[in-house]
Amino acid sequence: MATKLVDLVYWRKLRRTGVVFTGLVISLASLFQLSAITVISHICLGVMSVTFTLRLYYKLLELLRWNPGVHPFESYLNHDSSLTDKETVMLVEEVVLLIAFAFTEMKRLIFIESVIDSIKFVLLLYLLTYVGVFTSGLTLLITAVIVVFSLPLLYKKNKMRLRRMVRAAKAFVKKIKDLFLSLYHKVRPSPPPEPAPKPAPAPVAAPAPRQKAKAK
Repeated sequence: MATKLVDLVYWRKLRRTGVVFTGLVISLASLFQLSAITVISHICLGVMSVTFTLRLYYKLLELLRWNPGVHPFESYLNHDSSLTDKETVMLVEEVVLLIAFAFTEMKRLIFIESVIDSIKFVLLLYLLTYVGVFTSGLTLLITAVIVVFSLPLLYKKNKMRLRRMVRAAKAFVKKIKDLFLSLYHKVRPSPPPEPAPKPAPAPVAAPAPRQKAKAK
């Protein structure tokens, strides 16, 4: 599944990717004027008008003895798209883990487990209120689809140029950082000199023991 998605995103099968990309954009754009049920129904009707016509055409050829009874969509019908028990269990586990992770993160952010993370979340929500004023979720979804199908192909075609641009940007940021660090070191007041250590007092010599007077 992941390999097929990568093939679609990188346009390795041009015709299939073109059909999927065009269908997604047109379907999402149609939701501005029509409901989702209407759009899905019209898409299915359009596909079935093509498949039904081809099926009748092949049936007519079969009646005229010009076709040996080959179904035009036999490869699609014979394709096994069912999931095994192991794949089903893995898919359900991934979905459950994703839902549990999202619920845990929302609980952690809403109930202020980490003040810094909650502040970031509040700022994100505040920015999303302005995004919602100027655009809608459907517009963002269409933009995301266009970006997903465009950026990998753009990167693949301009890989060397983009890498040079990234290296130049990193070098520029490093120069700016070094400049600010040098200015900071120049402006920063020099620390006061440490007082010289006091000389240790000279040890006091112990008095010489008195000698007892000798008896005469």
